[in-house]
Amino acid sequence: MDFDAIKKAAEAYKADMTRFLREIVSYQGESAGEKDHVAVIKKEMEKLGFNKVEVDPMGNVLGYMGTGKTLIAFDGHIDTVGIGNRDNWKFDPYKGYETDDEIGGRGTSDQLGGIVSAVYGAKIMKDLGMLSDKYTVLVTGTVQEEDCDGLCWQYIINEDKVRPEFVVSTEPTDGGIYRGQRGRMEIRVDVQGVSCHGSAPERGDNAIYKMADILQNIRELNANSADESTNIRGLVKMLDPKYNKEWKEARFLGRGTVTTSEIFFTSPSRCAVADSCSISLDRRMTAGETWQSCIKEIEDLPAVKKYGAKVTMYQYERPSYTGLKYPIECYFPTWVIPEDHKVTKALKAAYTNLYGEERLGNSETEAARKARPLVDKWTFSTNGVSIMGRNGIPCIGFGPGAEAQAHAPNEKTWKIDLVHCAAVYAALPTIYTNE
Repeated sequence: MDFDAIKKAAEAYKADMTRFLREIVSYQGESAGEKDHVAVIKKEMEKLGFNKVEVDPMGNVLGYMGTGKTLIAFDGHIDTVGIGNRDNWKFDPYKGYETDDEIGGRGTSDQLGGIVSAVYGAKIMKDLGMLSDKYTVLVTGTVQEEDCDGLCWQYIINEDKVRPEFVVSTEPTDGGIYRGQRGRMEIRVDVQGVSCHGSAPERGDNAIYKMADILQNIRELNANSADESTNIRGLVKMLDPKYNKEWKEARFLGRGTVTTSEIFFTSPSRCAVADSCSISLDRRMTAGETWQSCIKEIEDLPAVKKYGAKVTMYQYERPSYTGLKYPIECYFPTWVIPEDHKVTKALKAAYTNLYGEERLGNSETEAARKARPLVDKWTFSTNGVSIMGRNGIPCIGFGPGAEAQAHAPNEKTWKIDLVHCAAVYAALPTIYTNE
């Protein structure tokens, strides 16, 4: 394989990738509102000569390049979060801006740059005659990830009947290769009380006071040590082989956490005792933790038992922009691909043959990137929760942009990242299928 030719081809497409990214960004595309993003991406794929481009009933756009045996996918979610307080932006988040090095706008790092590099990576494969009977490349522009990570891939796998041999997530990786992430789930706790007039609270049973005790238990579950003398053993215990057979990967991904994110109550009036109280919990899960173990942990808290609180998992049922509703539990499993897995080794080989052993960037980002290991993990959650977490399809991450730019005002990405990712994507399938 001519790695210099791949790098030159990727560099030659820098202006095209910049134009393509800025065109996508110019349209709003929050979760369940990605229709315009899909139209732009579909048009670009068709212009570049993809063998087949289709939009499935959920609204995901799927572009196939080549006709070989092994299906290798590159996934990029094409929805964004909103812009938040407009006053925090120094420029129009949809008009964006461009310099010699940067592209600004909502979604540039998280993660519209990823779909751009993947589309042009496939184009480079075609230009350089790299496509063979060994593989077909699938580039997916997926919807509703910001609302419900992985829902799009549940649909692609189970309803579209598409199951790649492995998937590269093009979420931003700061120039590194990411092989996993903590999972998460959304838990609800409900406790009941009895209302009465506020002038005589002893006649009732205040649900808010009950929840106050439960909240203290939840804080202890997150903050306590794993010392067996503690009444509530902390989540840090999962980093210990005594409690978790997957402790090594748990230490790689980082410990699980739990925090209270919302609180609700019902009461007849402000002059009455509250007769119910509910909270939402954001639970981040490390290797070895499951939705069953996380639910049981909350159910076993002393105050939850004392007050007979109900512990459940939230459901997601919001229709996509096409009107399709595909309900699912708000459970997003932990996933981690081994460092010695064939996919990990192939992606690392593609990168190192092109760019060496360290992360790269521009003058603003390179020093900090080089201080980090080339192979690492995400802090946030991705579609990998479905691809590998629920369905066992190997998944690995490499994408343009920076995690720290995600959901932030004045979001930007770097042109050099688009180029590097397109080149690595172009080299990967041949390296993988020739091993």
